[in-house]
Amino acid sequence: MARFLIRSVISTVVTMLVVSILLFFLIEIGGKDVTIQILGVFATPEQKESLRKQLGLDQPAWLRYTDWLIGNDWRMRDDIGYPLVQVENPQTGEQQWWQTVDGETVRWSVETDDETEEEILTMWVRQADGSTVKIPSQEFWPTTENEDGEIVFWGVDERGRAAKWIRDSGSTAIVATQTGVQTLSGQAVEWVPLRKGIIRGDSGTSLKTGRAVSATLPTRVRNTAVLASTAFIIVMPLALLLGIIAGINEGRFIDRFLSITGLAFTATPEFVTGVLLILVIGIYWSINTLPGLVDAGTIPEWLGEFLNIPAVSVFTSDDAIFENPKLLALPVMTLTLVELGYILRMTRASMVEVMNAAYIRTAIIKGMPFRRVVFRHAIRNALMAPITIMMLHINYLVGGVVVVEVIFGYPGLGLYIYESSIFGDPNAVEAAAMVTVMIAVATRLIGDFAYTLLNPRIRYS
Repeated sequence: MARFLIRSVISTVVTMLVVSILLFFLIEIGGKDVTIQILGVFATPEQKESLRKQLGLDQPAWLRYTDWLIGNDWRMRDDIGYPLVQVENPQTGEQQWWQTVDGETVRWSVETDDETEEEILTMWVRQADGSTVKIPSQEFWPTTENEDGEIVFWGVDERGRAAKWIRDSGSTAIVATQTGVQTLSGQAVEWVPLRKGIIRGDSGTSLKTGRAVSATLPTRVRNTAVLASTAFIIVMPLALLLGIIAGINEGRFIDRFLSITGLAFTATPEFVTGVLLILVIGIYWSINTLPGLVDAGTIPEWLGEFLNIPAVSVFTSDDAIFENPKLLALPVMTLTLVELGYILRMTRASMVEVMNAAYIRTAIIKGMPFRRVVFRHAIRNALMAPITIMMLHINYLVGGVVVVEVIFGYPGLGLYIYESSIFGDPNAVEAAAMVTVMIAVATRLIGDFAYTLLNPRIRYS
């Protein structure tokens, strides 16, 4: 069994590497021009090119993939010449890039003197409370020129990027602010967004929010995990139970009823089920019918409050699902109805096949109690096929809930991928997609392990 599981782990690692390469280059080929999303449709080609350089999108695709996978802090440390460190922002709690110079944590900028029009290299020294102190530091300009006759300085700029300045170059760059697009002087001529790489848990900065993906993605993953695990806990035992009941009652009314109902649920798309639940439960029941029942005294006020199901998932805080679990009601119900029918029918088919096997018939003919035949011999063998389906549908519940999350406005991984894709945010899409890949390969490993427990032939072969 150890060899079997080791081979599964190795194939999982190879699969993730291959998928990461395909994913990255597919997004590169089919992705949107994110500069238009940030600057607007009326941006000039010069403005878009300037922003592309600041975002590091002017670098070769293979280099950006390497930076995305294993990071570039180790590579840029040689150009900058000083150690690079990540320091927590006391306001947001997020990690930010700085460099250490003579024991101080600093960033750099170049400012133009209004009187002499000289470009002054400025050091911003970080204080213990997170504030910075501005110190003119002309002495840090290199004293020797490069082969092109330029004096070049590399450092971490005010936005935490590795930046290259050329002394007295008069370079300008565009900066997108809340008030519009501004052209600033004294800017760098080359930028490299710093990151540790997805292997070390850092996928870079989201181009949509300007925040680190590693700071915003975990909350979305947690929300989807809560939604998916709740739906899983409800739908899987219920589907297996109903499938077994239908299987041992083949051809009877209860079998026909469960099979037809399950088929109807499976054939109905998620968006149709979700919209119907919003209309029937979220609006007609909770808004139109329930208040009248409470006012008439038909049901007590506390029960009316309990039965008041919100139509959409409005999150007032990151922990809203724990403060108001009713936000999960309609999304979980939608996933349950869609998943219930398929797993029910697969379990029913597997159970019918096992119940018609020769050894089951022999046990019944010999007088073994029917209950013992079912629980001791039939169920275990009938669970092999449903386990495969269950493992596949875990992937769907976690990574394929985009439609459900978009319909209900549920801020989970699916909605995160959808919003990032619409914006054209490669860092966020790639990180979120790799999370779904990790879940997919992890569930495959769990499925392989479950097989070894249920089937001794796999365990010892």
